[in-house]
Amino acid sequence: MPIFGGKESSVFEAIESHLEVVKESLVAFRELMNAYLDGDFERARAFEREVDQLESKADTLRRSIETMLYEGAFLPANRGDYVRLSELIDQVADAAESAAHTLILAKPKAPMELKGEIMELVESAIESYAILEDAVNALNSDVDRAIELAKAVEDAEEKADEVEYDVKGKVFESETVTTYAKLIWNQILTKIGDIADRAEDASDQVMLMAIKRRG
Repeated sequence: MPIFGGKESSVFEAIESHLEVVKESLVAFRELMNAYLDGDFERARAFEREVDQLESKADTLRRSIETMLYEGAFLPANRGDYVRLSELIDQVADAAESAAHTLILAKPKAPMELKGEIMELVESAIESYAILEDAVNALNSDVDRAIELAKAVEDAEEKADEVEYDVKGKVFESETVTTYAKLIWNQILTKIGDIADRAEDASDQVMLMAIKRRG
C-alpha cells in the first residue's frame, strides 16, 4: 500500500515514467550493440538516434520531477533526496548514450568471435538497472523491500564488473583485433560497465532514503 498521497503520488508516477524511459534507452542500446556486432552499421546508427531521443526524453522528465518537488511535494528536508535520485537514474541513460556515441563515431572492427561475451556484459549492465527499477518502485510501498533490492543491485554490479574484466582480457588477447580497435573497445566496454556503476550509485541513494524513512 502506498505510503504517500497527493502531490507525492504524482511525483512517484513521474519517477515511474522516468524509470521506464531510461529502460527503453537501454533496450535501444542493446539493439544497437546487436546490430553493430552483426555488421549492420545502418541499423546500429538508427538505434543510436533512438538512444539519443530517449536520453533527451529522460532529461525532460527529470526536470519535470525537480519542478514538482520544488513546487511543494514532500517536506523540504526530503526534496533533495528525490532530486538526487532522479539525477542518478538519469545518469544511467547518459552512460548508454556515451557508449553508443563512442561505438558509432569510432567504428572499431567488430570482434565477431567475442559477440557472446560482449552481449553478456550488456545484459549484466541492464540487469543491474532492472533491479534498481524495482528498488525505486518499492520506496513508495515497502522500505524493507527497497533496501533488499538496493543490496541486490550491488551484487549485480559486481557481476557486471567481473564480466567486464573478463571480456576486456579476451579483447586484448585477440589476434584478430587491431591495436586501434582494442583501445576503442576498451573504452566502449568501460562505458557499458558504467551503466551498471550508475545503477549502483542510484541504489546507494535508494538505500539511504529507505533507511531514513524506516528510522
